[in-house]
Amino acid sequence: MHSPTLTTVGLIIGFFVGLTGMGGGALLTSLLVLVFHVPPLAAISNDLFASLIMKPFAVPVHLRRRTIHWKLVGLLVLGSVPSAILGAVLVGLLGHTAGVQNNLKFAIGIGLTLSVVFNLLRQSIERRRRDRPQPGADDQPLIIRPVLTVVIGTVGGLLVGLTSVGAGAIMMAALVIIYPTLRPNQLVGTDIVQAIPLVAAATLGHLFFGDVRLALTGSLVLGAIPGVILGALLSSHAPAAIIRPAFTTILTASALSLLRADLTLLTVGTALALIASIFLTADRSRRAEPATADAATR
Repeated sequence: MHSPTLTTVGLIIGFFVGLTGMGGGALLTSLLVLVFHVPPLAAISNDLFASLIMKPFAVPVHLRRRTIHWKLVGLLVLGSVPSAILGAVLVGLLGHTAGVQNNLKFAIGIGLTLSVVFNLLRQSIERRRRDRPQPGADDQPLIIRPVLTVVIGTVGGLLVGLTSVGAGAIMMAALVIIYPTLRPNQLVGTDIVQAIPLVAAATLGHLFFGDVRLALTGSLVLGAIPGVILGALLSSHAPAAIIRPAFTTILTASALSLLRADLTLLTVGTALALIASIFLTADRSRRAEPATADAATR
């Protein structure tokens, strides 16, 4: 495994994250396991470390645009930080044996599957709201639901600590359901900011109990930082009708591969996910909306 190759991978993943805000953890972890044959625990640990360094570069944009709901950030972090550490500790207690590594590979596959399901759920909810807009919805006050918000953070944090994938799509979909008046740009900004302490907590846990390899992380970050900046600069030109189906297809194929699905199930499952995503984004394609940051990653 050569550093220039990993740097190129980091550049591509960083560009995709900057372009769409989606899937840094899901894409990078599965790629490290399936293509580079990195042990699952090392893939999880180093993906978290790379993501921790990469994510803050998206924050200044949302600070300038004032698209961060700080109360929601605080409630999500209240649940996610301790549960992320707990997830990392649980992974460490299991050990590094071959059997544990195989179980972690299966867990990553489950996390990716949940990401696909909740990403499609979110697209379905957004499509229904586009088709049936509520007059004056943007002017309605946001009613905070503290307990539900902390629960969302707790579940997302545990998933990140255990697998490094899935929390972005799951948490975003849950927030869309319980906060229907939250504007899309606020949803994105809030999710990106809350993800930083979440990933920091999970990374800290993996530094002690995981398998962080600084050379691996360094090579990834070297490409990821310029990639995420370039992607963010070009994000307003990215068509959602292309980005979302491509993202869904990659995640579905990766999930089924990690779950050791046979070729027939892999082909059919990936095709169905692609068709569903194309159908759910068709409206947005006609309206020519840009694919702004979707933050499904963690």
